[in-house]
Amino acid sequence: MTQLLIRHARILLPDGEFFLGDVLVRQGKIIEVASEISETNLNTIIDARGLTLLPGVIDPQVHFREPGLEHKEDLFTASCACARGGVTSFLEMPNTLPLTTTQAILDDKLDLAAQKCLVNYGFFIGATPDNFPDLLTANPTCGIKIFMGSAHGALLVSREQELEPIFAQGSRLIAVHAEDQARIIQRRQEFAGITDPAIHSQIQDETAALNATKLALKLSKKYQRRLHILHLSTGIEAEFLRQDKPSWVTAEVTPQHLLLNTDAYEKIGTLAQMNPPLRSPENNQILWQALLDGVIDFIATDHAPHTLEEKGKGYPNTPSGMPGVETSLPLMLTQAMTGKCTVAQVSHWMSTAPAKAYKIPNKGLIKSGYDADLILVDLDNYHPVLREELQTKCGWSPFEGWNLTGWPVITIVGGNVVYEQGKLNTEVRGKALQFEA
Repeated sequence: MTQLLIRHARILLPDGEFFLGDVLVRQGKIIEVASEISETNLNTIIDARGLTLLPGVIDPQVHFREPGLEHKEDLFTASCACARGGVTSFLEMPNTLPLTTTQAILDDKLDLAAQKCLVNYGFFIGATPDNFPDLLTANPTCGIKIFMGSAHGALLVSREQELEPIFAQGSRLIAVHAEDQARIIQRRQEFAGITDPAIHSQIQDETAALNATKLALKLSKKYQRRLHILHLSTGIEAEFLRQDKPSWVTAEVTPQHLLLNTDAYEKIGTLAQMNPPLRSPENNQILWQALLDGVIDFIATDHAPHTLEEKGKGYPNTPSGMPGVETSLPLMLTQAMTGKCTVAQVSHWMSTAPAKAYKIPNKGLIKSGYDADLILVDLDNYHPVLREELQTKCGWSPFEGWNLTGWPVITIVGGNVVYEQGKLNTEVRGKALQFEA
């Protein structure tokens, strides 16, 4: 029987308070949290003196590129990056090749993940204008992903007459990439010939985002349909939701949209290009305030890697997206150390709230009976983001050189140590996440 004892940790409790004590893990579950635990027949004892114990991060929006685009990333390399970044569970998007739009393709992805993933995994089913049966029955899936914009081919569902039947049928969570495709196409024509990547934020402007968010909310309210707005990027969307956000609607924000802005194009060029784009600096503060006030519910990375060769092709021939799973937790914990928020808030936004929103049982808290997905982080020391230390296959980060605290020292998945002091245990495998109806 696998038993693990974590001793002398600063433990984040479910009520948001910290407690100095021990945690006993048996067969992948948290058995006891107490000031001192005396136990024999232990496989592993971890002395966590000076470290803070948090629930593992659940990243609810990633693009891990397998199958079909493994030259950018694959499930193994991405899950190694997760383990280093303290991400113990992820929800992955359907824009792989083939597209994840049927039960058979979903099953194939689950099989691949079971073979390759060091951490726990779940997958979205992608909406097309004509795959309604699979949207209703595919299982297990965390929800339906709709690309309202910034997509092409079968996954683009941009017109109200195509969207409405999806909202009208079933009860499964719908997660939207909210950008107005018609406006994007129009503005691409207006700004054609401009090769400065900063123009990307003008082509896919704030109005394009707001238009789509308003349409998604309109349909959600009409059918009382559970809606999640992915990677909210603009202050005007945040203020719109502040005025009109039903109880069944949630929203997320990425560290990129909190911490980077259009100034980044001058510094890192096309490495700053993503969808929806980075916004002007004043948006950063509005999004922060919306997160602090609960208008925005949680954090996701939208980890979407591309090779440096692809990013070097010159705008507009460069793909949008950037990696994020390795840096998201240290970025946010560094903000907590500056007083922008608290460590407990970061953990809520990155663990507890995603588990609640996607109805993932027994995840996101340090509590008896919960799964032992845990991270020990160092909040006393700082270390820069270094390209040579990254585990993501793409090998770069928009935050390269940033000096961060809160890096995971140990990452535990299902009671097994998967990352410790810079070394990965690549024998560990995560499990398929379950989602309550």
